[in-house]
Amino acid sequence: MYEPQEVAFPSAVAVLPAPRLDESQAYSQLALAGVRRGSGASPAARMARVFVYGTLKRGQPNHKVLLDGANGRAAFQGWGRTVEPYPLVIAGEHNIPWLLNLPGQGRRVAGEIYVVDEQMLSFLDEFEGCPDMYQRTPVRVTVLEWEGRQGTPEEMPATDGTLQCFVYSTASYAPEWVRLPHHDSYDSRGEHGLPYNPRENR
Repeated sequence: MYEPQEVAFPSAVAVLPAPRLDESQAYSQLALAGVRRGSGASPAARMARVFVYGTLKRGQPNHKVLLDGANGRAAFQGWGRTVEPYPLVIAGEHNIPWLLNLPGQGRRVAGEIYVVDEQMLSFLDEFEGCPDMYQRTPVRVTVLEWEGRQGTPEEMPATDGTLQCFVYSTASYAPEWVRLPHHDSYDSRGEHGLPYNPRENR
């Protein structure tokens, strides 16, 4: 597994309480039982939906870790946008995208929805430096385009077109980050001119 990279934060860091998450409740809300690995797989296989908005998206520098079977299993399900606005900023010496855990501020953020197994979820926790750099929290996502399997209600978006997913946001950040430009979609090669510095280059 990758070891999380340390980020040098400025001395004044705002630390806000992250929402408390009941893992078993979150798993049931995320409709894991209906997501199967194959016709012969047990329906009790624990899976989770994850919403990615930054370097893990298709075409971005870290997407390869979702494709590596050694890390676990991840299956693309569709595109979505957070129901609530959040500040998505690019910060730090390596130009990392951060979703600040400030619901109600910023913009509704676009991203991709994946269903992952427990091994991949554990890998992502470590990859994202959870819980020190990022915290894995629940977020409601409006589905924009769906490619997931058609099946039981547990496998599909709710009648209002939304899903509950895990997202890696952060409640630990330098106060000045809130005043950085807020983005509604991330591309490392975007017009912002702040290309992500891959871990292998640090």
